[in-house]
Amino acid sequence: MNLLISLVSGFITAFIGITPPGLLNMTAAKVNLKEGKKSALWFVFGAIIIIFFQAYIAILFARFIDDRPDLVLLLREIGCVVFSGLTIYFLLIAKKPKKIKGKIKKQSKSSRFFLGMLLSALNFFPIPYYVLVSITLSSYNLFSFDTSFVFIFVNGVVLGAFLVFYCYIAFLGKIQNKADYMMRNMNTIIGTITGLIAVVTLINIIKHYMSI
Repeated sequence: MNLLISLVSGFITAFIGITPPGLLNMTAAKVNLKEGKKSALWFVFGAIIIIFFQAYIAILFARFIDDRPDLVLLLREIGCVVFSGLTIYFLLIAKKPKKIKGKIKKQSKSSRFFLGMLLSALNFFPIPYYVLVSITLSSYNLFSFDTSFVFIFVNGVVLGAFLVFYCYIAFLGKIQNKADYMMRNMNTIIGTITGLIAVVTLINIIKHYMSI
């Protein structure tokens, strides 16, 4: 039963984290639109391989810091600085992405596979996300850092991620307009998200020092 809870927790965690429109799921949808379902699925397979390792590394890191409150505080402080810098970059410095016009030249399956791996590797948000989730679940006794639990949880993450990607591909017609909107406003959206994370992190840091 505990292993099942670990699997479901990983599935739900990935489903929640990947469902909001982002670079990976919207790119999968665009590849399906331009090149077909097979190319899109190859892109997804490449992406979820990296997601598997990102989730696994994140949980190993979380296991290390679970009993070190001082490290948790240090990570919050570093994260606050990093997210503040990203907010400034995306909102004030980065150039606005241009809308892709015309047809995209059809690529080989292997190129789409490696494109999925590349874009997924460039997305560093899953690592702190799974660190936070695994530590939180562990505090409620819903997750254990034992090897078997970690492996089952990560497989749940892969299943949840695949389902979300497949839904984006399957329901492409309903999100096509959103894809163009996301590409035109990607910097603003990312900057806003990182800004909110930076503010929440700063508030938690201030509360910690005020309680000392």
